[in-house]
Parts: sequence; structure tokens; C-alpha cells
Amino acid sequence: MSPRDTPPFRADHVGSLLRPPELLHAREKHAAGRLSAADLRATEDAAIRDAVALQRDVGLRCATDGEFRRASWHMDFIYRLDGVSRADEQLTVRFESDEGEIDFHPTAPQVTAPIRLGETIFADDFRALASMVDEATPKLTIPSPSMVHYGAGRARIDRGVYPELEGFYADLSAAYAQEIARLGELGCTYLQLDDTSLAYLNDPRQRAFIAGLGGDPERQHETYIANLNAALAGRPEGMTVSTHLCRGNFRSAWRAEGGYDFVAEALFGELDVDAYFLEFDDERSGGFEPLRFVPKGKLVVLGLVTTKRPALEAKDELKRRIEEASRYIDVDQLCLSPQCGFSSTVEGNALTVDDEIAKLALVVQTAQEVWG
Repeated sequence: MSPRDTPPFRADHVGSLLRPPELLHAREKHAAGRLSAADLRATEDAAIRDAVALQRDVGLRCATDGEFRRASWHMDFIYRLDGVSRADEQLTVRFESDEGEIDFHPTAPQVTAPIRLGETIFADDFRALASMVDEATPKLTIPSPSMVHYGAGRARIDRGVYPELEGFYADLSAAYAQEIARLGELGCTYLQLDDTSLAYLNDPRQRAFIAGLGGDPERQHETYIANLNAALAGRPEGMTVSTHLCRGNFRSAWRAEGGYDFVAEALFGELDVDAYFLEFDDERSGGFEPLRFVPKGKLVVLGLVTTKRPALEAKDELKRRIEEASRYIDVDQLCLSPQCGFSSTVEGNALTVDDEIAKLALVVQTAQEVWG
């Protein structure tokens, strides 16, 4: 067993961090017209510098901007694709938590024109992050192309624009391929594609949801994997691409349950990424058995430390679970991280910044003791 000098690192993290109060206040003032865009950007910059320092101080070798410039992990990206716009209605997405059910009400996206990439999405954000890190590798997170389709399926894709879904998928993958190429030109060497759909589809309730939308619940994951591969086919040499799968993360709540068994063979055998960030923080995620399908040369980042609850895991228990996972995949193919972001939406999970720091430090300390 050995440490790693390239991403993913033995101690890593998914991406989003809890927003500081001064940033939340600045966003409120900007929304009310009492703070200029330039002043909001300056507040974001200051908060991100602090976040980069936080990641450095706990010992992480990569750094994200905490997704501090976003309201949500995916929609801020998706709405910047040409052809995607906001519908008039809001969606109601039901999440479950230890405290009961929580409803999330995002604005519904719709595809009303051919999907294209205009400006490079998050280009300025990545440049800013790269300028703030010293030795750490700047990591950028973006939603998977699957997320443009998953929530509504065919219903919000204009049939006058895309009579058949094949054209939609082809344009979407092409736009993503162009985005990834441009990010590579900016110097991005660590890119993560967040894809909840490939975890959701392990849940029979979510497959029933897909069937209700007129989709193919038995093959939807295969379609998404094929489109992801098309987007990644020409990715820049030297760029590490990972994907993160979770079952929902909104105010410490989740949307789906179930192990990775339903998607495992296609996910691990066919998806052309370098690494998988997988949540395994509790029984909702199932066992490690599906990891037997991970081929040599690919890495799995075990999300054993929960971001949904403040209680700190025991280091010995993390080591025991890493050992358990190594029955199905070589331990040198494993890394460690929290199971999800700490703030996938601007509201954040039910933890404090001190809890967040303690969990990230635990990941680093455990990884050092396991891998050196």
C-alpha cells in the first residue's frame, strides 16, 4: 500500500462546503438589489480563499471552491447550456431525513432550443480557484449530462427541437465534450462529474418513477453511461476524471436507497472514468460486494464518513470497513472521503463548520495510517 501523488488522492473529498454566514448574507443582499455583482464576487473570492486554506490546513492535497458561487450543485451549470431554460413551474422533489420528509422546490428546467455550448461554463470560477491554491491540485465539479434528462425525462424536451431523443443526447454529449476540452485548455487536471441518477436507479422506487415518465427503467443507466462516454471520448491527456454517485443530499436528507448492484456491471465495466466516489456511510448504500466488478486500473473513493450528521466516526471503524471493502477490490485501488458534499445546495447540511473540519481531518488522518 502506498500514498498517491495524483488524483484521486488517498484522502479526498466530494466538493461542496458549508457556506459561511457572510456569504449567505451577501447573496441575500445581491438578490434584493442592495449589493452589486462585483461586490458579491469579491465576497465570494474572500470566502473561497478561506475555504482553500481550510482544505490545506486539514491536510488535503486537492482543493475545490466549495461550490460557493452556486445555489445548487447542478442547476447553476445546467442553465448555462444554450437551449436550456427555466420553466414557469417549480418541481416538488421529496427527500427523507432522520427528522422526517423534506420537500425541495427547484425551478423546472426545459429544453426549448438545440443544446450548444456558448461560453465555457465556470471558466472564471476555475481560473480564480487555480490562482488561490499553492501546492494543492484545483478540483472542479460539474453535474453529469445525465442530470439534464433525469428529473423530467422526455416531458420537458421540446419535440419540435428534438423529435427523437437520440438527437438530444448527441447534442448534449457534444456540448459536454467541448466544455471538457476547454477546461483542459484552462489547466484543469482534476474534473468530477456528479451523477445522482446512476445511484438513484438502484432504488426500485426510482425505477418506477422513470417508468412513470415513459422511460426505460431497465436500460436507462446504460443510456446515460453511453452518453457520458461520448462526452469523455476526447478528453484532454493528463486530466483525471472521476464521477460521484449519491442518493440525494439536501439539508441532510436523501431521496433514494439501495446498493449499487443494479448498475454495477455497466457502471464499473463500461463507464470510461478514472475513479468513482461512492457513498457507503450507512445501510442505505448497501454492501461492498458490487466492487468486485471494478477493473484493475480504476479507483474507488470510499465515502465512509457521512456529511449528513455531525457525529464523528470512529477511526478504527473506518479502518475495519476499508479492510472489508478490500475483500472485493485491491486496497491499492481504494481511497477515502466523506460520502457527499457538505452543502450540495446553498442551505447546507445540519452540521457546523467545526464538524466539517473534524470530518475532513479524520479522513486525512485515517488515510495516512492506512496507506502511509
